[in-house]
Amino acid sequence: MTVSDSPVDWVNQHIRTYIETDGAQGHEWRPGVFTLLLTTTGRKSGQPRRTALIYQPYGESYVVVASDGGAPGHPAWYKNLQADPTAEVRVGPEVFRATARTATGDERAELWALMNEVWPDYAEYQRKTDREIPVVVLDRA
Repeated sequence: MTVSDSPVDWVNQHIRTYIETDGAQGHEWRPGVFTLLLTTTGRKSGQPRRTALIYQPYGESYVVVASDGGAPGHPAWYKNLQADPTAEVRVGPEVFRATARTATGDERAELWALMNEVWPDYAEYQRKTDREIPVVVLDRA
């Protein structure tokens, strides 16, 4: 089955480089800022959809943020996870299945602070939108 990558050109190129180099290029996107590849199932199409996201480890799990740069609505990958929380995750050369959940309460506050240390722009994205930006935990399946 063919995977559809992000419709955003620079993200699509990032994904291709990440895959072609088995994560040797692209895993560290900027100095100290690492990305994973998340493949979800399209909630309308049923087809695999892949994007690259900044992440942080969280025990045996990984944390990502559904910011979409502060857009008014949630990103498509997050909506896909709401419909089907199972996903494929690639961290560097490692590929595994995961189950996504949205962090809430104190856990969300802790993880939001963690992710803002890694990518301070998240705070600005939150100021740009009325929605609470979801913090997502990807637990190994």
